[in-house]
Amino acid sequence: MSERSDELKRLAEIAADMKLPADIRKKAIEQLGVISTHDALLALLDIAANESLMTKERDLALKQAREVIKKTSPQ
Repeated sequence: MSERSDELKRLAEIAADMKLPADIRKKAIEQLGVISTHDALLALLDIAANESLMTKERDLALKQAREVIKKTSPQ
């Protein structure tokens, strides 16, 4: 469990690190979407709320969050 938490923290840090290239931040956001847990959803929403990120990245985080909600919601 702690290992997953560490992975989420690292991905969220990468996604918010403006010193890294945009494509690496994008891949981190996409990986959070693949994880599809409640904690990943919260991390994606935090990224979407981060005003220092580019609008494209914030939109991607919202799209990924939406997909996590769809995957985890009962049909």
